[in-house]
Amino acid sequence: MRLMIMFDLPTLTATDRRNYRQFRKHLLKDGFTMMQESIYTCILIDSQSAHLLEKKISVYSPKKGLVQSMIVTEKQFASMNFLTGKAEKTIENTFERLTVI
Repeated sequence: MRLMIMFDLPTLTATDRRNYRQFRKHLLKDGFTMMQESIYTCILIDSQSAHLLEKKISVYSPKKGLVQSMIVTEKQFASMNFLTGKAEKTIENTFERLTVI
């Protein structure tokens, strides 16, 4: 499973910019990697853990702006078509990154 977080946050005031930076730091701390600007993904074991992480993110999301989430399977994510550009083959963008203990 992958949890995708997409957001559009205001950055007009110093407070808005601080909220944006804190939100991004929380995402990185929770294991997300940037797919492109304002779109972050995280690999999870199952849908239950995805829903739990989704609830956690809703707690620290800024009140102003737009934050959306989408849960997709690895098969759905792998079927993404690249119309321009190339896919990154780094380990952090693959399912091999997931370690089950």
